[in-house]
Amino acid sequence: MGALYKTIFAVTLTFVLCGGYYAAGQAGRRTKPTSERGTLLNIFAARNADSGSPVTAQELSLFDGGVEHAIQSFSPDPSAARIVLLVDNSLSLRSDVEKLAQATREFAYEIYEGDQVMIVGYDENAEIIAEWTDDAKKIEASLPSFRKRGEPHLFDALHAVTDEALVPLGGGTSKRVIVLVADGLDRGSKKRFKDSLAKLQTYDITVYALQIPDRTGGALRRDKPKPNQVVQQLVEGTGGRILDVNEPREAAKSICDELRKNRYVLSYTPSYSSFFDSRRLLIVPREGIDVRFKAMQPAR
Repeated sequence: MGALYKTIFAVTLTFVLCGGYYAAGQAGRRTKPTSERGTLLNIFAARNADSGSPVTAQELSLFDGGVEHAIQSFSPDPSAARIVLLVDNSLSLRSDVEKLAQATREFAYEIYEGDQVMIVGYDENAEIIAEWTDDAKKIEASLPSFRKRGEPHLFDALHAVTDEALVPLGGGTSKRVIVLVADGLDRGSKKRFKDSLAKLQTYDITVYALQIPDRTGGALRRDKPKPNQVVQQLVEGTGGRILDVNEPREAAKSICDELRKNRYVLSYTPSYSSFFDSRRLLIVPREGIDVRFKAMQPAR
């Protein structure tokens, strides 16, 4: 199946600095004009009682940078999802090839009509195992291409998948998702973790994780977060969650179900934005409602 392999080259993150109404004397902040379109957020929301009734805007409060903002609209999003399965192929990972393949295989049978998946394996390079598809047979046929070698360049792989697979889909595709099958270890990436996370937040890409046991045993790392911390910060920072890699069918079903049934799009207009500082987001629901959302609104 070597013909299916294509190397994804990570694109250097570029920052576009816009002038116009920016005032240097305001510490990087600018007041948003009233004519500017609102900011859109992808949110998971569900009632604890599992009643099936939709959550409404009146049951939520939104804070951006510590300031409460009016929610302009809040509606269910039943649109199709684009899901990248990003799988650690590195040699020292505490998982065999068949387990990696099984964790990936289950998504072929759990996605909804219109959903598509792409499979990417990574070590020193990120390589496409299967292009965008909803064909379970194609996904099955690609799985023998998994192999274990080299070191895990996770942060480079996150940049590559974001730049080459998800961003090109355009703003019309709101459900852009990475399912990470890994322990969170990075060895040798040129990209930094905080930049990888900020890029995911900038494009509102949600990360779920099927977490594999940490091969380092939780050893301290001088210049990078521990693998478990990497996984936790990726999912909490983007509004995803961690699922059991030993229960791949249940994990795949749970992810695909909530993407189709419990995703909402929220619109609001920030009172200001910053070219230098990220702003913390907080959504407070009424009792009996669970919500998940990205933790930060990156500087723009």
